Amino acid sequence: MTDIACSRCANTRAGFERAPFPGPIGERVQREICTVCWAEWNRQQMMLINHYGLNLMDPQARQFLTKNMESFLFGAGPSEQVDTTKQGTINW
Repeated sequence: MTDIACSRCANTRAGFERAPFPGPIGERVQREICTVCWAEWNRQQMMLINHYGLNLMDPQARQFLTKNMESFLFGAGPSEQVDTTKQGTINW
């Protein structure tokens, strides 16, 4: 693994040998995000999946997670915070 200057945490840390996510977003993650921040995203993603009861076969759920991943890792727009009053629903 090569070290990268992570755009999320601003530290120089280990990066990825290959993209951890398919497509252009995955390539961007490989170039700009360290493995520590990716692990933080994985924890956040699991909380969102469990909290909202997301079915990953549902395109709307995958879109919701992708939007939140971009926000969490790159600061692109607002991210969904786990709000217990919304359990079982997705609010756009």
